[in-house]
Amino acid sequence: MRRYLVLLLALALVAGLLAACSGGATSGEVKEVVKTVVVTVEVPAGGQGGDQGGATVPQGYGSTLKAVKERGYLICGVNSKLPGFGFLNEQGEYEGFDIDYCRAVAAAIFGDPTKVEFRPLSAKERFTALQTGEIDVLIRNTTWTLTRDTEVGGNFVHTTFYDGQGFIVRKDSGIKTLEDLEGTAICVQTGTTTETNLRDVLDAHGIEAEVVVFDDVEAGWAAYEEGRCDAYTTDKSGLVARRTMLKNPDEHIILDVTVSKEPLGPMVRHGDDQWFDIIQWVVFATFYAEEAGVTSENVDQVRETTNNPRVRSLLGLEGDLGKKLGLDNDWAYNVIKYVGNYEEIYNRNLGPDTPTYIPRGLNSLYTEGGLLYSPPFK
Repeated sequence: MRRYLVLLLALALVAGLLAACSGGATSGEVKEVVKTVVVTVEVPAGGQGGDQGGATVPQGYGSTLKAVKERGYLICGVNSKLPGFGFLNEQGEYEGFDIDYCRAVAAAIFGDPTKVEFRPLSAKERFTALQTGEIDVLIRNTTWTLTRDTEVGGNFVHTTFYDGQGFIVRKDSGIKTLEDLEGTAICVQTGTTTETNLRDVLDAHGIEAEVVVFDDVEAGWAAYEEGRCDAYTTDKSGLVARRTMLKNPDEHIILDVTVSKEPLGPMVRHGDDQWFDIIQWVVFATFYAEEAGVTSENVDQVRETTNNPRVRSLLGLEGDLGKKLGLDNDWAYNVIKYVGNYEEIYNRNLGPDTPTYIPRGLNSLYTEGGLLYSPPFK
């Protein structure tokens, strides 16, 4: 901000001098012009939307957090029909990987993971709900693409799950490769990256197949199970999850074929950088907690004994990282305490002891050959 003030003063001073000299002004008159310029130039406090750490803050900064706090709970757009990610269990309660990240955001803001309303959304509804403010954040197995990052009024934070599109078929179909899909009917949900990927890969390989599209995901899976389609395609995580819901899961296999990159993660509206930062760093807190060996079970002990400056900053013992986000300093402590680190979230929903088990693969820490990496907490 000071940089712009100096530039304004310099330009005004030059203009004043030129005007004075061109009119034959005396040195005293020139001094008076300079004095007038310095006195009348003003800088609005905080620029357009207030001042944050000396930087100009755009309009909209902080509006989402303010609205969420005034309301008293977070509204999170989710899937309600995808076991392992977003699903209503037999008790009518939401559970899943994405659901836990909604709870993590609530824990960061309120210190209470239950202060969240889950808003179930279809693939077709999700972006409109975010654009119109019906939800505060979308955490619903949504793929990050350039078009979605620009045209639908949203920003993706860091990826929480690296996925790829695949195919499920019946074991007795004889289908084992992509080429074996020649002449088949393939079910897919419309309005998704999955549909466009499918058409692209079929064209690229010269495969003639009937693409059968459905607005409703349930109708698509029903058509597959009834035999109206020879294959169903979506993200592999979705195939694993939905196979558990088929009448005879063992009669179906997921092909060893991956035809796309599907980075899945939370999405927020354009225009509120503070809110983007909050969701982003909640994700990073779960990554770094796993890296540092901090879990929901040992976080209190670590908080009392650690001398690691980065961990102390993470847990709010040093510095004011929470304040920089507009939160209390124990925001990350609350995330870990009430929801857990990334490994805990993953294993709870997608680990080896769950029906929706998916090996971590790329979703491992960078120290273990994966892609999960948190910037420093400092």
